[in-house]
Amino acid sequence: MLASARMDSAPLLLVAGFGDLGARVAERRLAGGAHVLGLRRREITPRPGLRGLRVDLATGAGMDRLPRRPEALLYCPAPDVRDEAAYRTLYRDGLRRLLDRLEVPRVLLVSSTAVYAQDAGEWVDEDSPALASSFNGRVLLEAETEALLHRGGSVLRLSGLYGPGREAMLRRARAGQAGAQRWSNRVHIDDAAAAADIVLAAPLDQALGSWLGSDDCPALECDVQAWIRAREDLPAITPDAGPEQGRRVANGRLRGLGWSPDYADFRAGYAALTEPGV
Repeated sequence: MLASARMDSAPLLLVAGFGDLGARVAERRLAGGAHVLGLRRREITPRPGLRGLRVDLATGAGMDRLPRRPEALLYCPAPDVRDEAAYRTLYRDGLRRLLDRLEVPRVLLVSSTAVYAQDAGEWVDEDSPALASSFNGRVLLEAETEALLHRGGSVLRLSGLYGPGREAMLRRARAGQAGAQRWSNRVHIDDAAAAADIVLAAPLDQALGSWLGSDDCPALECDVQAWIRAREDLPAITPDAGPEQGRRVANGRLRGLGWSPDYADFRAGYAALTEPGV
């Protein structure tokens, strides 16, 4: 049984929430010589170094078969329902349930820049007050507390994920929505996986605390959508009127750990997802 057997002497990473991001982090860890046990409600196709276990993180079903002493836990679930109760059950309670069961020296929770409430164009970093006003931000802060109470706990706060299959901004631009005078921040899904990988690989005493994962170039939403429309040879649209809103996310601490995004700004990322005008 998984609870009593190790795959071999390679370090074991437990990925709780084996979705798009978790699978991409797993690929990087496998390439580095680790073994991975992925947890999700659906089956995971096994292959050398990778096993799956059907676990419901919201209820705890299936957790009795977990190995007690993995080397690291990556907690990166995605809720099926967007409401406060579902978030709390999955993020805070699910993480707490796992930590109560495991003896794991290193924990990395994937959180979000939604934990910040700044909304007038301010720059935020890891030392900025996180005083979320949205329910998802508040619940994520509760989950962060659980992670950071662990002696080997770290938190990766990601800005908006985009990339293949994550094309909401493209759809809005193509539909003719001009976008607001709101600062937006994003990180390509591949760069987000690289960020999690580098925190997991860093010496534990260097990896503790919170980290912000975002590209190098916060941009106004209207400017991003205008660029997309121009690239695809669509007519220009006048931006929405209104005051400047949103916040700008700094990534200096994560860069100091050795991370460097392949998609440094929205142009680099969306160029691969769009068709240039003819």
